[in-house]
Amino acid sequence: MRVATWNVNSLNVRMPRIEEWFAYAQPDVVCMQETKLADAGFPYMTFEAMGYEVAHNGTGRWNGVAIVSRVGLDDVVAGFSEVDCPVFDGGEPEPRLVTATCGGVRVSSVYVPNGRSLVDPHYEYKLAWLEALRSEIKATSKSSDPVVVCGDFNIAPEDKDVYDPKKFLTETHTSPRERAALAGITALGFTDSFRTIYDDERLYSWWDYRAGDFHQGRGLRIDLVLVSTPLADRARWAFIDRNARKGKQPSDHAPVVVDLDMEGLV
Repeated sequence: MRVATWNVNSLNVRMPRIEEWFAYAQPDVVCMQETKLADAGFPYMTFEAMGYEVAHNGTGRWNGVAIVSRVGLDDVVAGFSEVDCPVFDGGEPEPRLVTATCGGVRVSSVYVPNGRSLVDPHYEYKLAWLEALRSEIKATSKSSDPVVVCGDFNIAPEDKDVYDPKKFLTETHTSPRERAALAGITALGFTDSFRTIYDDERLYSWWDYRAGDFHQGRGLRIDLVLVSTPLADRARWAFIDRNARKGKQPSDHAPVVVDLDMEGLV
């Protein structure tokens, strides 16, 4: 099963590039973030024409997550089902989570809040959202279940996932509390599957649009494919597709792709 996660940063803007990528990458399951669409505005027919079913959770111009699958799509849950969804500044729950069963695997697409800065209220919201995600996963799955949690976590797990850790000492994405929150999720029995294939430095999935960061290699690895214990040893190939970050009007994220050997599992 070829699983990918990709923060597309607006489907309306990226759709031609996304169709091109699906044609050559041939993924089985793709978790997308920042679709920036309401459910009614999602281009379901375009994906159906390519052979995919879609589960989408979106309300409009911000956020929005989707799961696109050609190996089945069942038991869809938009948002949190077992815990209360944290809200920011008294607002409404944001569409940052969608879950479905694809080919016998329970898959979640997540878009973790950015945090903005260590002194911004959005930072505490981010930590609360991550704790809710941990509680949701714990409540809805067992360690023996095949589960994949994909998405833009807005956290670089280790210093080697950051082009210059010293520049982020007082910034979000690398703070001890954020990394501890992510560790709380992986402690449930999850493995960062990309790292089971590649342990190198300077492998990034996001680059700021400004100052030529992509071409200068100033990036972060914040897009993760977390897999539960039954899948931990089944990653056979992984790839961050930098080509999808090149050219005209790319997303600031590249797709992260992991091939899982499903033989004998489901």
